[in-house]
Amino acid sequence: MADGTKHDVPGEPGARRGCVGCLTLVAGTFSGGMIGVLVSKIVQLVTRGPTCSELPTCDWHVYAGWGMLLGAITLPILTFRRLRQHVAEREASDRG
Repeated sequence: MADGTKHDVPGEPGARRGCVGCLTLVAGTFSGGMIGVLVSKIVQLVTRGPTCSELPTCDWHVYAGWGMLLGAITLPILTFRRLRQHVAEREASDRG
């Protein structure tokens, strides 16, 4: 690696993508759910909807579910797009 040669380890790129995909899937699920609950609270405040004791809103689970789904889909896609873009830039700079 220091000598400029590439050392390919069989299965390494696939394993790396799998790990990145799993981590971003979990992170996207939880972060999307939290954002969904925040959206439900904003909708409840704007529409002056009913309040439930001990809960952010009465229908928080619907917003959390949609947020979790969107987060689980979008965060891995955005991450892989950025990683692919970084690899293309690096290969372009290696060519000169």
